[in-house]
Amino acid sequence: MIDIKENAELNVLNHSCAHMMAQAVKRLYPQAKFWVGPVVSEGFYYDMDLGDEVIKDEDLPKIEKEMKKIAKDGKRIVRKEITKAEALEMFKDDPYKIDLIQDLEDGTITCYQQGEFIDLCRGPHVETVKQCKNFKLLKHSGAYWKGDANNKVLQRIYGVCFPTAEELEEHLALLEEAKKRDHKKIGKEMGLFTVSEYAPGMPIFLPNGMILRNILEQFWYEEHTKAGYQFIKTPIMMSKELWETSGHWEHYKENMYTTMVDDREFAIKPMNCPGALLVYNSTLHSYKELPYRIGELGQVHRHEASGALNGLFRVRTFTQDDAHLFVTPDQIESEVKNVLGLIDRIYSVFGLPYDIELSTRPESGYIGSEEIWQKSEEALANACIHAGKEYKVNPGDGAFYGPKLDIHIKDSLGRVWQCGTIQLDMNLPERFGCTYVDKDGSKKTPVMLHRVIYGSIERFIGILIEHFAGHFPLWLAPRQFVVIPVHQEKHLEYAQKVVKALQDAGMRVELDDRNEKLGYRVREAQMSKIPYQIVVGDGEAENETVTIRQSGKKESKTMALNEALEKFVKEVEEKCLLEK
Repeated sequence: MIDIKENAELNVLNHSCAHMMAQAVKRLYPQAKFWVGPVVSEGFYYDMDLGDEVIKDEDLPKIEKEMKKIAKDGKRIVRKEITKAEALEMFKDDPYKIDLIQDLEDGTITCYQQGEFIDLCRGPHVETVKQCKNFKLLKHSGAYWKGDANNKVLQRIYGVCFPTAEELEEHLALLEEAKKRDHKKIGKEMGLFTVSEYAPGMPIFLPNGMILRNILEQFWYEEHTKAGYQFIKTPIMMSKELWETSGHWEHYKENMYTTMVDDREFAIKPMNCPGALLVYNSTLHSYKELPYRIGELGQVHRHEASGALNGLFRVRTFTQDDAHLFVTPDQIESEVKNVLGLIDRIYSVFGLPYDIELSTRPESGYIGSEEIWQKSEEALANACIHAGKEYKVNPGDGAFYGPKLDIHIKDSLGRVWQCGTIQLDMNLPERFGCTYVDKDGSKKTPVMLHRVIYGSIERFIGILIEHFAGHFPLWLAPRQFVVIPVHQEKHLEYAQKVVKALQDAGMRVELDDRNEKLGYRVREAQMSKIPYQIVVGDGEAENETVTIRQSGKKESKTMALNEALEKFVKEVEEKCLLEK
């Protein structure tokens, strides 16, 4: 799925379409006043104040009809340069535009006009509104002015625009498929997780969800053990002094949950890094011990606005698959290469391709010398090259304390998700007084690598639900098999034998011997997205065979029971993806 904001042509087209939508709204709602209408990854939106009017679903087709009239009329979109005084006069009746204008410098103000509609805008735009004819309004919602809950709620309408009708239809089909794959919907249907009003933004994992989560965590532990990591567990709540030392108190306090304990202020951790530093400082270290790799599946809490919460994607508590590597400067390249190899192994199991982005030194506000930054950036770049990975540079987007590699995975619908990160940190080890004894006996400060692969386990599960549309590969599926006897009594004994054979092989299996028609039970198992339905009747009982139907497929296959068990065990051990 294409990122509208990142595509230069689509960016301009969608911004122009946002103006055309605003023009249509103004015609239908003359009292309308407009805030901003930016381009976003999914298309565009416009925030507007319609007075007492509230947009409903049935209003979107009316607005679309008016937009089509405007597009057909084909007015040119004209750029105008105006003074600040002219802008203030032009928009004197619109307090939202006046608010924007007050922050602008005289001599830099531009606006764009099409027909009777004119709006403040930096541009650029397409030449005529006719080019915006292939559009669709997608949804509407409320949004606080400037994102501040203390301000008025404005109406927000979302839309998308493409150069051709074919491209629009293809995109809308993808959106429809994405809607079917919504992790909140599938998560509920499969009994994976729920969210309670008593704990907003704090997902509750149900039994099936815990099976899935535990498998992911076990896989993580196994791969990290092979890669030479040790594991830790740090407190979920630590004192204010720690967060002052780390710098989080100054820069992140508004997003932290705090409490008083014995007249001391404490905070629930929003990040795991300070705990890892305490672990490092709990003993003395020699250069011979480095790299020192410690991993933690650490639960963190961050206060997010209630309007931003979204299933498993945007939450207030989540578990990061954090690891912190303490290295000497000359170990950076080899360790980053090792991490990229680990990322490669883990993502490939899920069929998730990825791209790498290198974010470099900011123009100002960074710590450390330019020489150290240059060497660090070169180390990250060389690690990618030596790992056989291409990367693109994102200039100036590194953190103030070091450059980073961001890993962007692509799911089965082509949507891009930023999950993994390798962050080089020259700041926290110094703040916490971390040292190691070097070859010459002197004390040196190690470089710290922060890295995550899943990112947030909760969010990664959400991504996997949508990536697989709930049809998880056998090794990952919470419910792997259902054995269905054709006749509840006649074939029950053999069905129970098949169930036991699967259980003895370590599989998760259920027996469906309900007094329901065979077709009904098979359909229900298919709807439940159980990877394999095994049907047994006369022929299967006589010949020690099983008839297998895979989730999402219509055809069945009959195999010897022993042969089927070997196939399933191999499929789990090798973490195979389901056949398409």
